[in-house]
Amino acid sequence: MNKWLKLLPHPVVMISGMLLLAALLSYVMPAGKFERVEMDGRQTVVAGSFKYIDSDPLSLMDLFMCLPLGFKTAVDIIFIVMASGIMFGFMEKSGSIENAIGTLIKTLGLKRKYLIVVVMTFVFGSLGVFVGYENNIAMIPVACLLSLAIGGDLMLAAGISVGAITVGFGLSPVNPYTIGTGHRIAELPLFSGYGLRSILCFCGLAVMAFYNVRYFMKITKDPGKGMSAGIDTHGFTLSKPLDNYSMSSRDYLIILIFFTGIGVILNGVFSHHWFINQISAIFCIMAVAVALVCRTTSADFGKTVLRSVSEVAPGAFMVGFANSVKVALETAQISDTIAYYLSESLMNLPVSLTAIGMVGAQSLMNFVIPSGSGQALATLPVMIPVGELTGMTRQTTILAFQIGDGVSNLVNPSLGGIVAMLSMCRIPFDRWMRFIFPLFILVLLISTVFVVISVKIRYGPF
Repeated sequence: MNKWLKLLPHPVVMISGMLLLAALLSYVMPAGKFERVEMDGRQTVVAGSFKYIDSDPLSLMDLFMCLPLGFKTAVDIIFIVMASGIMFGFMEKSGSIENAIGTLIKTLGLKRKYLIVVVMTFVFGSLGVFVGYENNIAMIPVACLLSLAIGGDLMLAAGISVGAITVGFGLSPVNPYTIGTGHRIAELPLFSGYGLRSILCFCGLAVMAFYNVRYFMKITKDPGKGMSAGIDTHGFTLSKPLDNYSMSSRDYLIILIFFTGIGVILNGVFSHHWFINQISAIFCIMAVAVALVCRTTSADFGKTVLRSVSEVAPGAFMVGFANSVKVALETAQISDTIAYYLSESLMNLPVSLTAIGMVGAQSLMNFVIPSGSGQALATLPVMIPVGELTGMTRQTTILAFQIGDGVSNLVNPSLGGIVAMLSMCRIPFDRWMRFIFPLFILVLLISTVFVVISVKIRYGPF
């Protein structure tokens, strides 16, 4: 497996290959569509309504038009990457985050560094469970500083933050995008059956914590086995010995601004249904507030903004570039055809194999429709009848959908959120794949066991 993973191409080449594959599929796969009706202001498919339509394969011009259109449809995620980068740029320049991390490590002591990794994995995982996904992007650089301060590297930081957030969000028992949307479509009590999903989520985060500690122990014994060699750590490293760290009144004020901003975001998300654009605006406000506290001159303000944007620009580019694959499949009108073929392939299988196959089908669909709620609206009206015909409960169908969508997020280059968060760690996607792929397989296997258990116990609403 390691030899195969080392052959992974550069992320730009990887996405280019997916885009080319989408174009080729438009010539060999018939176009088709489901009828759709409005549900809670969004379009959801009507089960059994699939029909073939006239194919319109992508021309060379169509293929390259998908690039600007991909950026256009991903502009909100692209900007949140830049906004969070600017906000952290001002905090990094102030030195307050460094002083806070240095003081924390000095207080806890390096003897507890493995415990710190476990605790922080669960902390970031809890953010994924209860807060969301892209909402946590501003927290990623904190993990970078923490990881380097205790002797880790940026890949460990990505495991602690990006990995844990992705697992927590993907397997969250109260995920409003997958479970919430799925339960509305399946007409089940909202977030019912949370007990089994909570156990699964805890197991997933426990495995993630073990995986991070194992990697940390490996690079502690032999730094040459680290997977982030050559990546610039400027702005993430402690600039002085631990004993010299302390917090000034200005540091406390800037940290207060940071956590106040996070608190405002959480209140907005849960109370006012804020999403990415509102969160981006708060990041910009936080950046200005930190600049004012630090009495930043106009010249330094401009330089800090542009330097911060330059550091996150590659990640922002990859978000838009990855989104072009989804645009290509939609332009060729083969997204619904893929969903239809996958659902038909599950018919006439034993119920346990149908459930496992549904996990695989939803995993594949996640590369076509990276949005959890969007995938639920597109596939669950088709998958729920398939599950019932083979003897699955609706709750098991929702669980299989959540696992297929959530776990595959770990290795999905077309998902803007993970590309954006990895960019905050400065980790290229090909290196991330080499790091996370064994963990992905392990979590997928554990999750599949839970799906089989749900079949055996006739997993119901409560």
